[in-house]
Amino acid sequence: MAWIEPLVLTGPGVSLLPLSMDHHDELAGAVRDGELWKLWYTSVPSPEAMRAEIARRLDLQARGTMLPFAVQASDSGQLVGMTTYLNIDEPNRHLEIGATWYRRSVQRTALNTQCKLLLLAHAFENRDAIAVDFRTHYFNRQSRRAIERLGARLDGVLRNHMIGANGVLRDTCVYSIIAGEWPAVKTHLSAAVSRNR
Repeated sequence: MAWIEPLVLTGPGVSLLPLSMDHHDELAGAVRDGELWKLWYTSVPSPEAMRAEIARRLDLQARGTMLPFAVQASDSGQLVGMTTYLNIDEPNRHLEIGATWYRRSVQRTALNTQCKLLLLAHAFENRDAIAVDFRTHYFNRQSRRAIERLGARLDGVLRNHMIGANGVLRDTCVYSIIAGEWPAVKTHLSAAVSRNR
């Protein structure tokens, strides 16, 4: 049995479904809400590139380094984005949560907090992870604030870490939550979700 395997995670307001090609049409529609692929500091797929992006993520899943999810809002049953366990390192019980995007209409709602609570709880409580990372572009201020609101701490900045699709070098901010911090972070996130119901 693999350390991280496909599963459905469900909580108040949201379900995380194992990504499949069947989700293509809804996700291509979701990404149009806000034209998220046009933000230069992100790597969100365009509607035309959605099929290739789903195939890429599923290929990495088959290799054991990624577990991608489609994010479904419970109230509408609508797919509203994607999120992923990635850089899965089973021997060291370490992984990253990222490659996340949401349609604009659900951004800045409790949905992201609930998704992260589900993913973190599964990683720490069911898979005995010792650390979970979050990474984002230095200039993605909205993402950095969201990660910091979760309770993750900035480990540092990887300078000239990646070459973006536009050829511009990316500085990557690396954040983490470690196992010893999880009880306090869980209390914090649970309270945040309860306040926003």
